[in-house]
Amino acid sequence: MYFKTRTESPELLIYKSLNNRMVLSEKEKQYFSNLQKGYDGELMFDSFIEKLQSNRLVLNDLLLKSNNTTFQIDTLLIMSDTVYVIEVKNYEGDFYFEKDKLFTRSKVEIVSPLIQLSRTESLLRQLLNNLGFTIPIQSFVVFVNPEFTLYQAPMESAFILPTQILRFIKQLNAKYSKITEKHKLIAEKLLSLHLTESPFNKLPAFEYDQLKKGITCASCDSFSLKVEGRKIKCTNCEHVETITSSVIRSVKELRLLFPENKVTTSIVQDWCKIVDSKKVIRKILVDHFEKNGKFRRTYYE
Repeated sequence: MYFKTRTESPELLIYKSLNNRMVLSEKEKQYFSNLQKGYDGELMFDSFIEKLQSNRLVLNDLLLKSNNTTFQIDTLLIMSDTVYVIEVKNYEGDFYFEKDKLFTRSKVEIVSPLIQLSRTESLLRQLLNNLGFTIPIQSFVVFVNPEFTLYQAPMESAFILPTQILRFIKQLNAKYSKITEKHKLIAEKLLSLHLTESPFNKLPAFEYDQLKKGITCASCDSFSLKVEGRKIKCTNCEHVETITSSVIRSVKELRLLFPENKVTTSIVQDWCKIVDSKKVIRKILVDHFEKNGKFRRTYYE
């Protein structure tokens, strides 16, 4: 049972939009790539979690605070006798482990996920104790990429390598698990404490005027679109979408990038570009968003 499904973070969505509409620096492109790769790895792990047959509660992408310290959990798995904290890593290539440190094949030290995991487990335990819950916690770092190799991995550690994931799932399936009201209460409480704004975001500086305007294809992100009656067709991949759906999607993107700006008919028309009729845009906004103000001061939320 999913208490919190996984979705793309606002940070990743913003980077996707900016990557289409401006030139990112090499450092920003690398950061965006790492965000996307991390999300892809988490989806990969979700496909393994789907194989679980025993009763469990799953909360993905939790952002919590304990003792004034913010921490993130990729996957939290609640079973009858244990809470499992899963840190997912989508590393690719050859690595080696030495003196509690992780290195690439070229001897570049990587921040040890074990240190991060230990910190997360400690903060979660404190948080649960403060909420009045006592339940054992087990933590694991799961390396999901089949192209990942770790040399000198300790026999007894919290690491789960790509070849061990299915075995890990089988071991969880072998455990008897019954979800009670206590477990649901834990999940509900943690979900209520989830923070929607992350202090870890690293967004590039950008302004409205410097971004490329226009509706992008929902399938391939291309700007090569043309209006055909009440629909918009991509000349790059031939994906077809209604004008209404395209404008709504574009307004959501606009609000994501500029949450402090008021959404008006004129701004939406400028942002979408290829929809010439203000009347069409105004009707879509009236039908799908909340109207505020009057006459020239009208805006939509």
